[in-house]
Amino acid sequence: MILRLAAAAGLALGLAACAPTLARFEQTLAANDSATAALRQWCAARGIAAPAEIVADTEQGASEAATPAVRAALGVGTGEPLAFRHVRLRCGGTVLSIAKNWYVPARLTPAMNTTLETTRTPFGTVVRPLGFHRERLESRRWRAAECPAGTVLSHKAVLRLADGRGISFVAECYTRANLMQGAR
Repeated sequence: MILRLAAAAGLALGLAACAPTLARFEQTLAANDSATAALRQWCAARGIAAPAEIVADTEQGASEAATPAVRAALGVGTGEPLAFRHVRLRCGGTVLSIAKNWYVPARLTPAMNTTLETTRTPFGTVVRPLGFHRERLESRRWRAAECPAGTVLSHKAVLRLADGRGISFVAECYTRANLMQGAR
């Protein structure tokens, strides 16, 4: 019991020490409609890897049905097809985010859909020409229930076109690696 209390106190102290860095990370995310762009900036600023390029390692064959809440957020009915990507966004060898992304293929170009299906290019990079904006639905510090251990921040958001139509619903789990100073 004493060891568990000591471990909990040590964790709390460690998390408190990370608070200023976490606040700066949150500001970087808030300043960008694209998590990919934010992670690229963060990776460069923190020296996590050089060059600061973000790659989406996709979980091949991953499939997860969209909930009614996801469909409602995207403004699509049960009959409209959604695509799904489960990715680990990394900079160099460092995983910065684990994300689930449900998107509306009919609202993207055929070339964008092909790129998403066949490459490790992050979603935000692929759809950047659409000029989307991000509507944050939820933000939680530390670990949300659906996130793996080591998560320091989680977001749920909808990416919307200028006309308000949703193109993507994302559930993002940002890792503790975002709080570390990188070594080049």
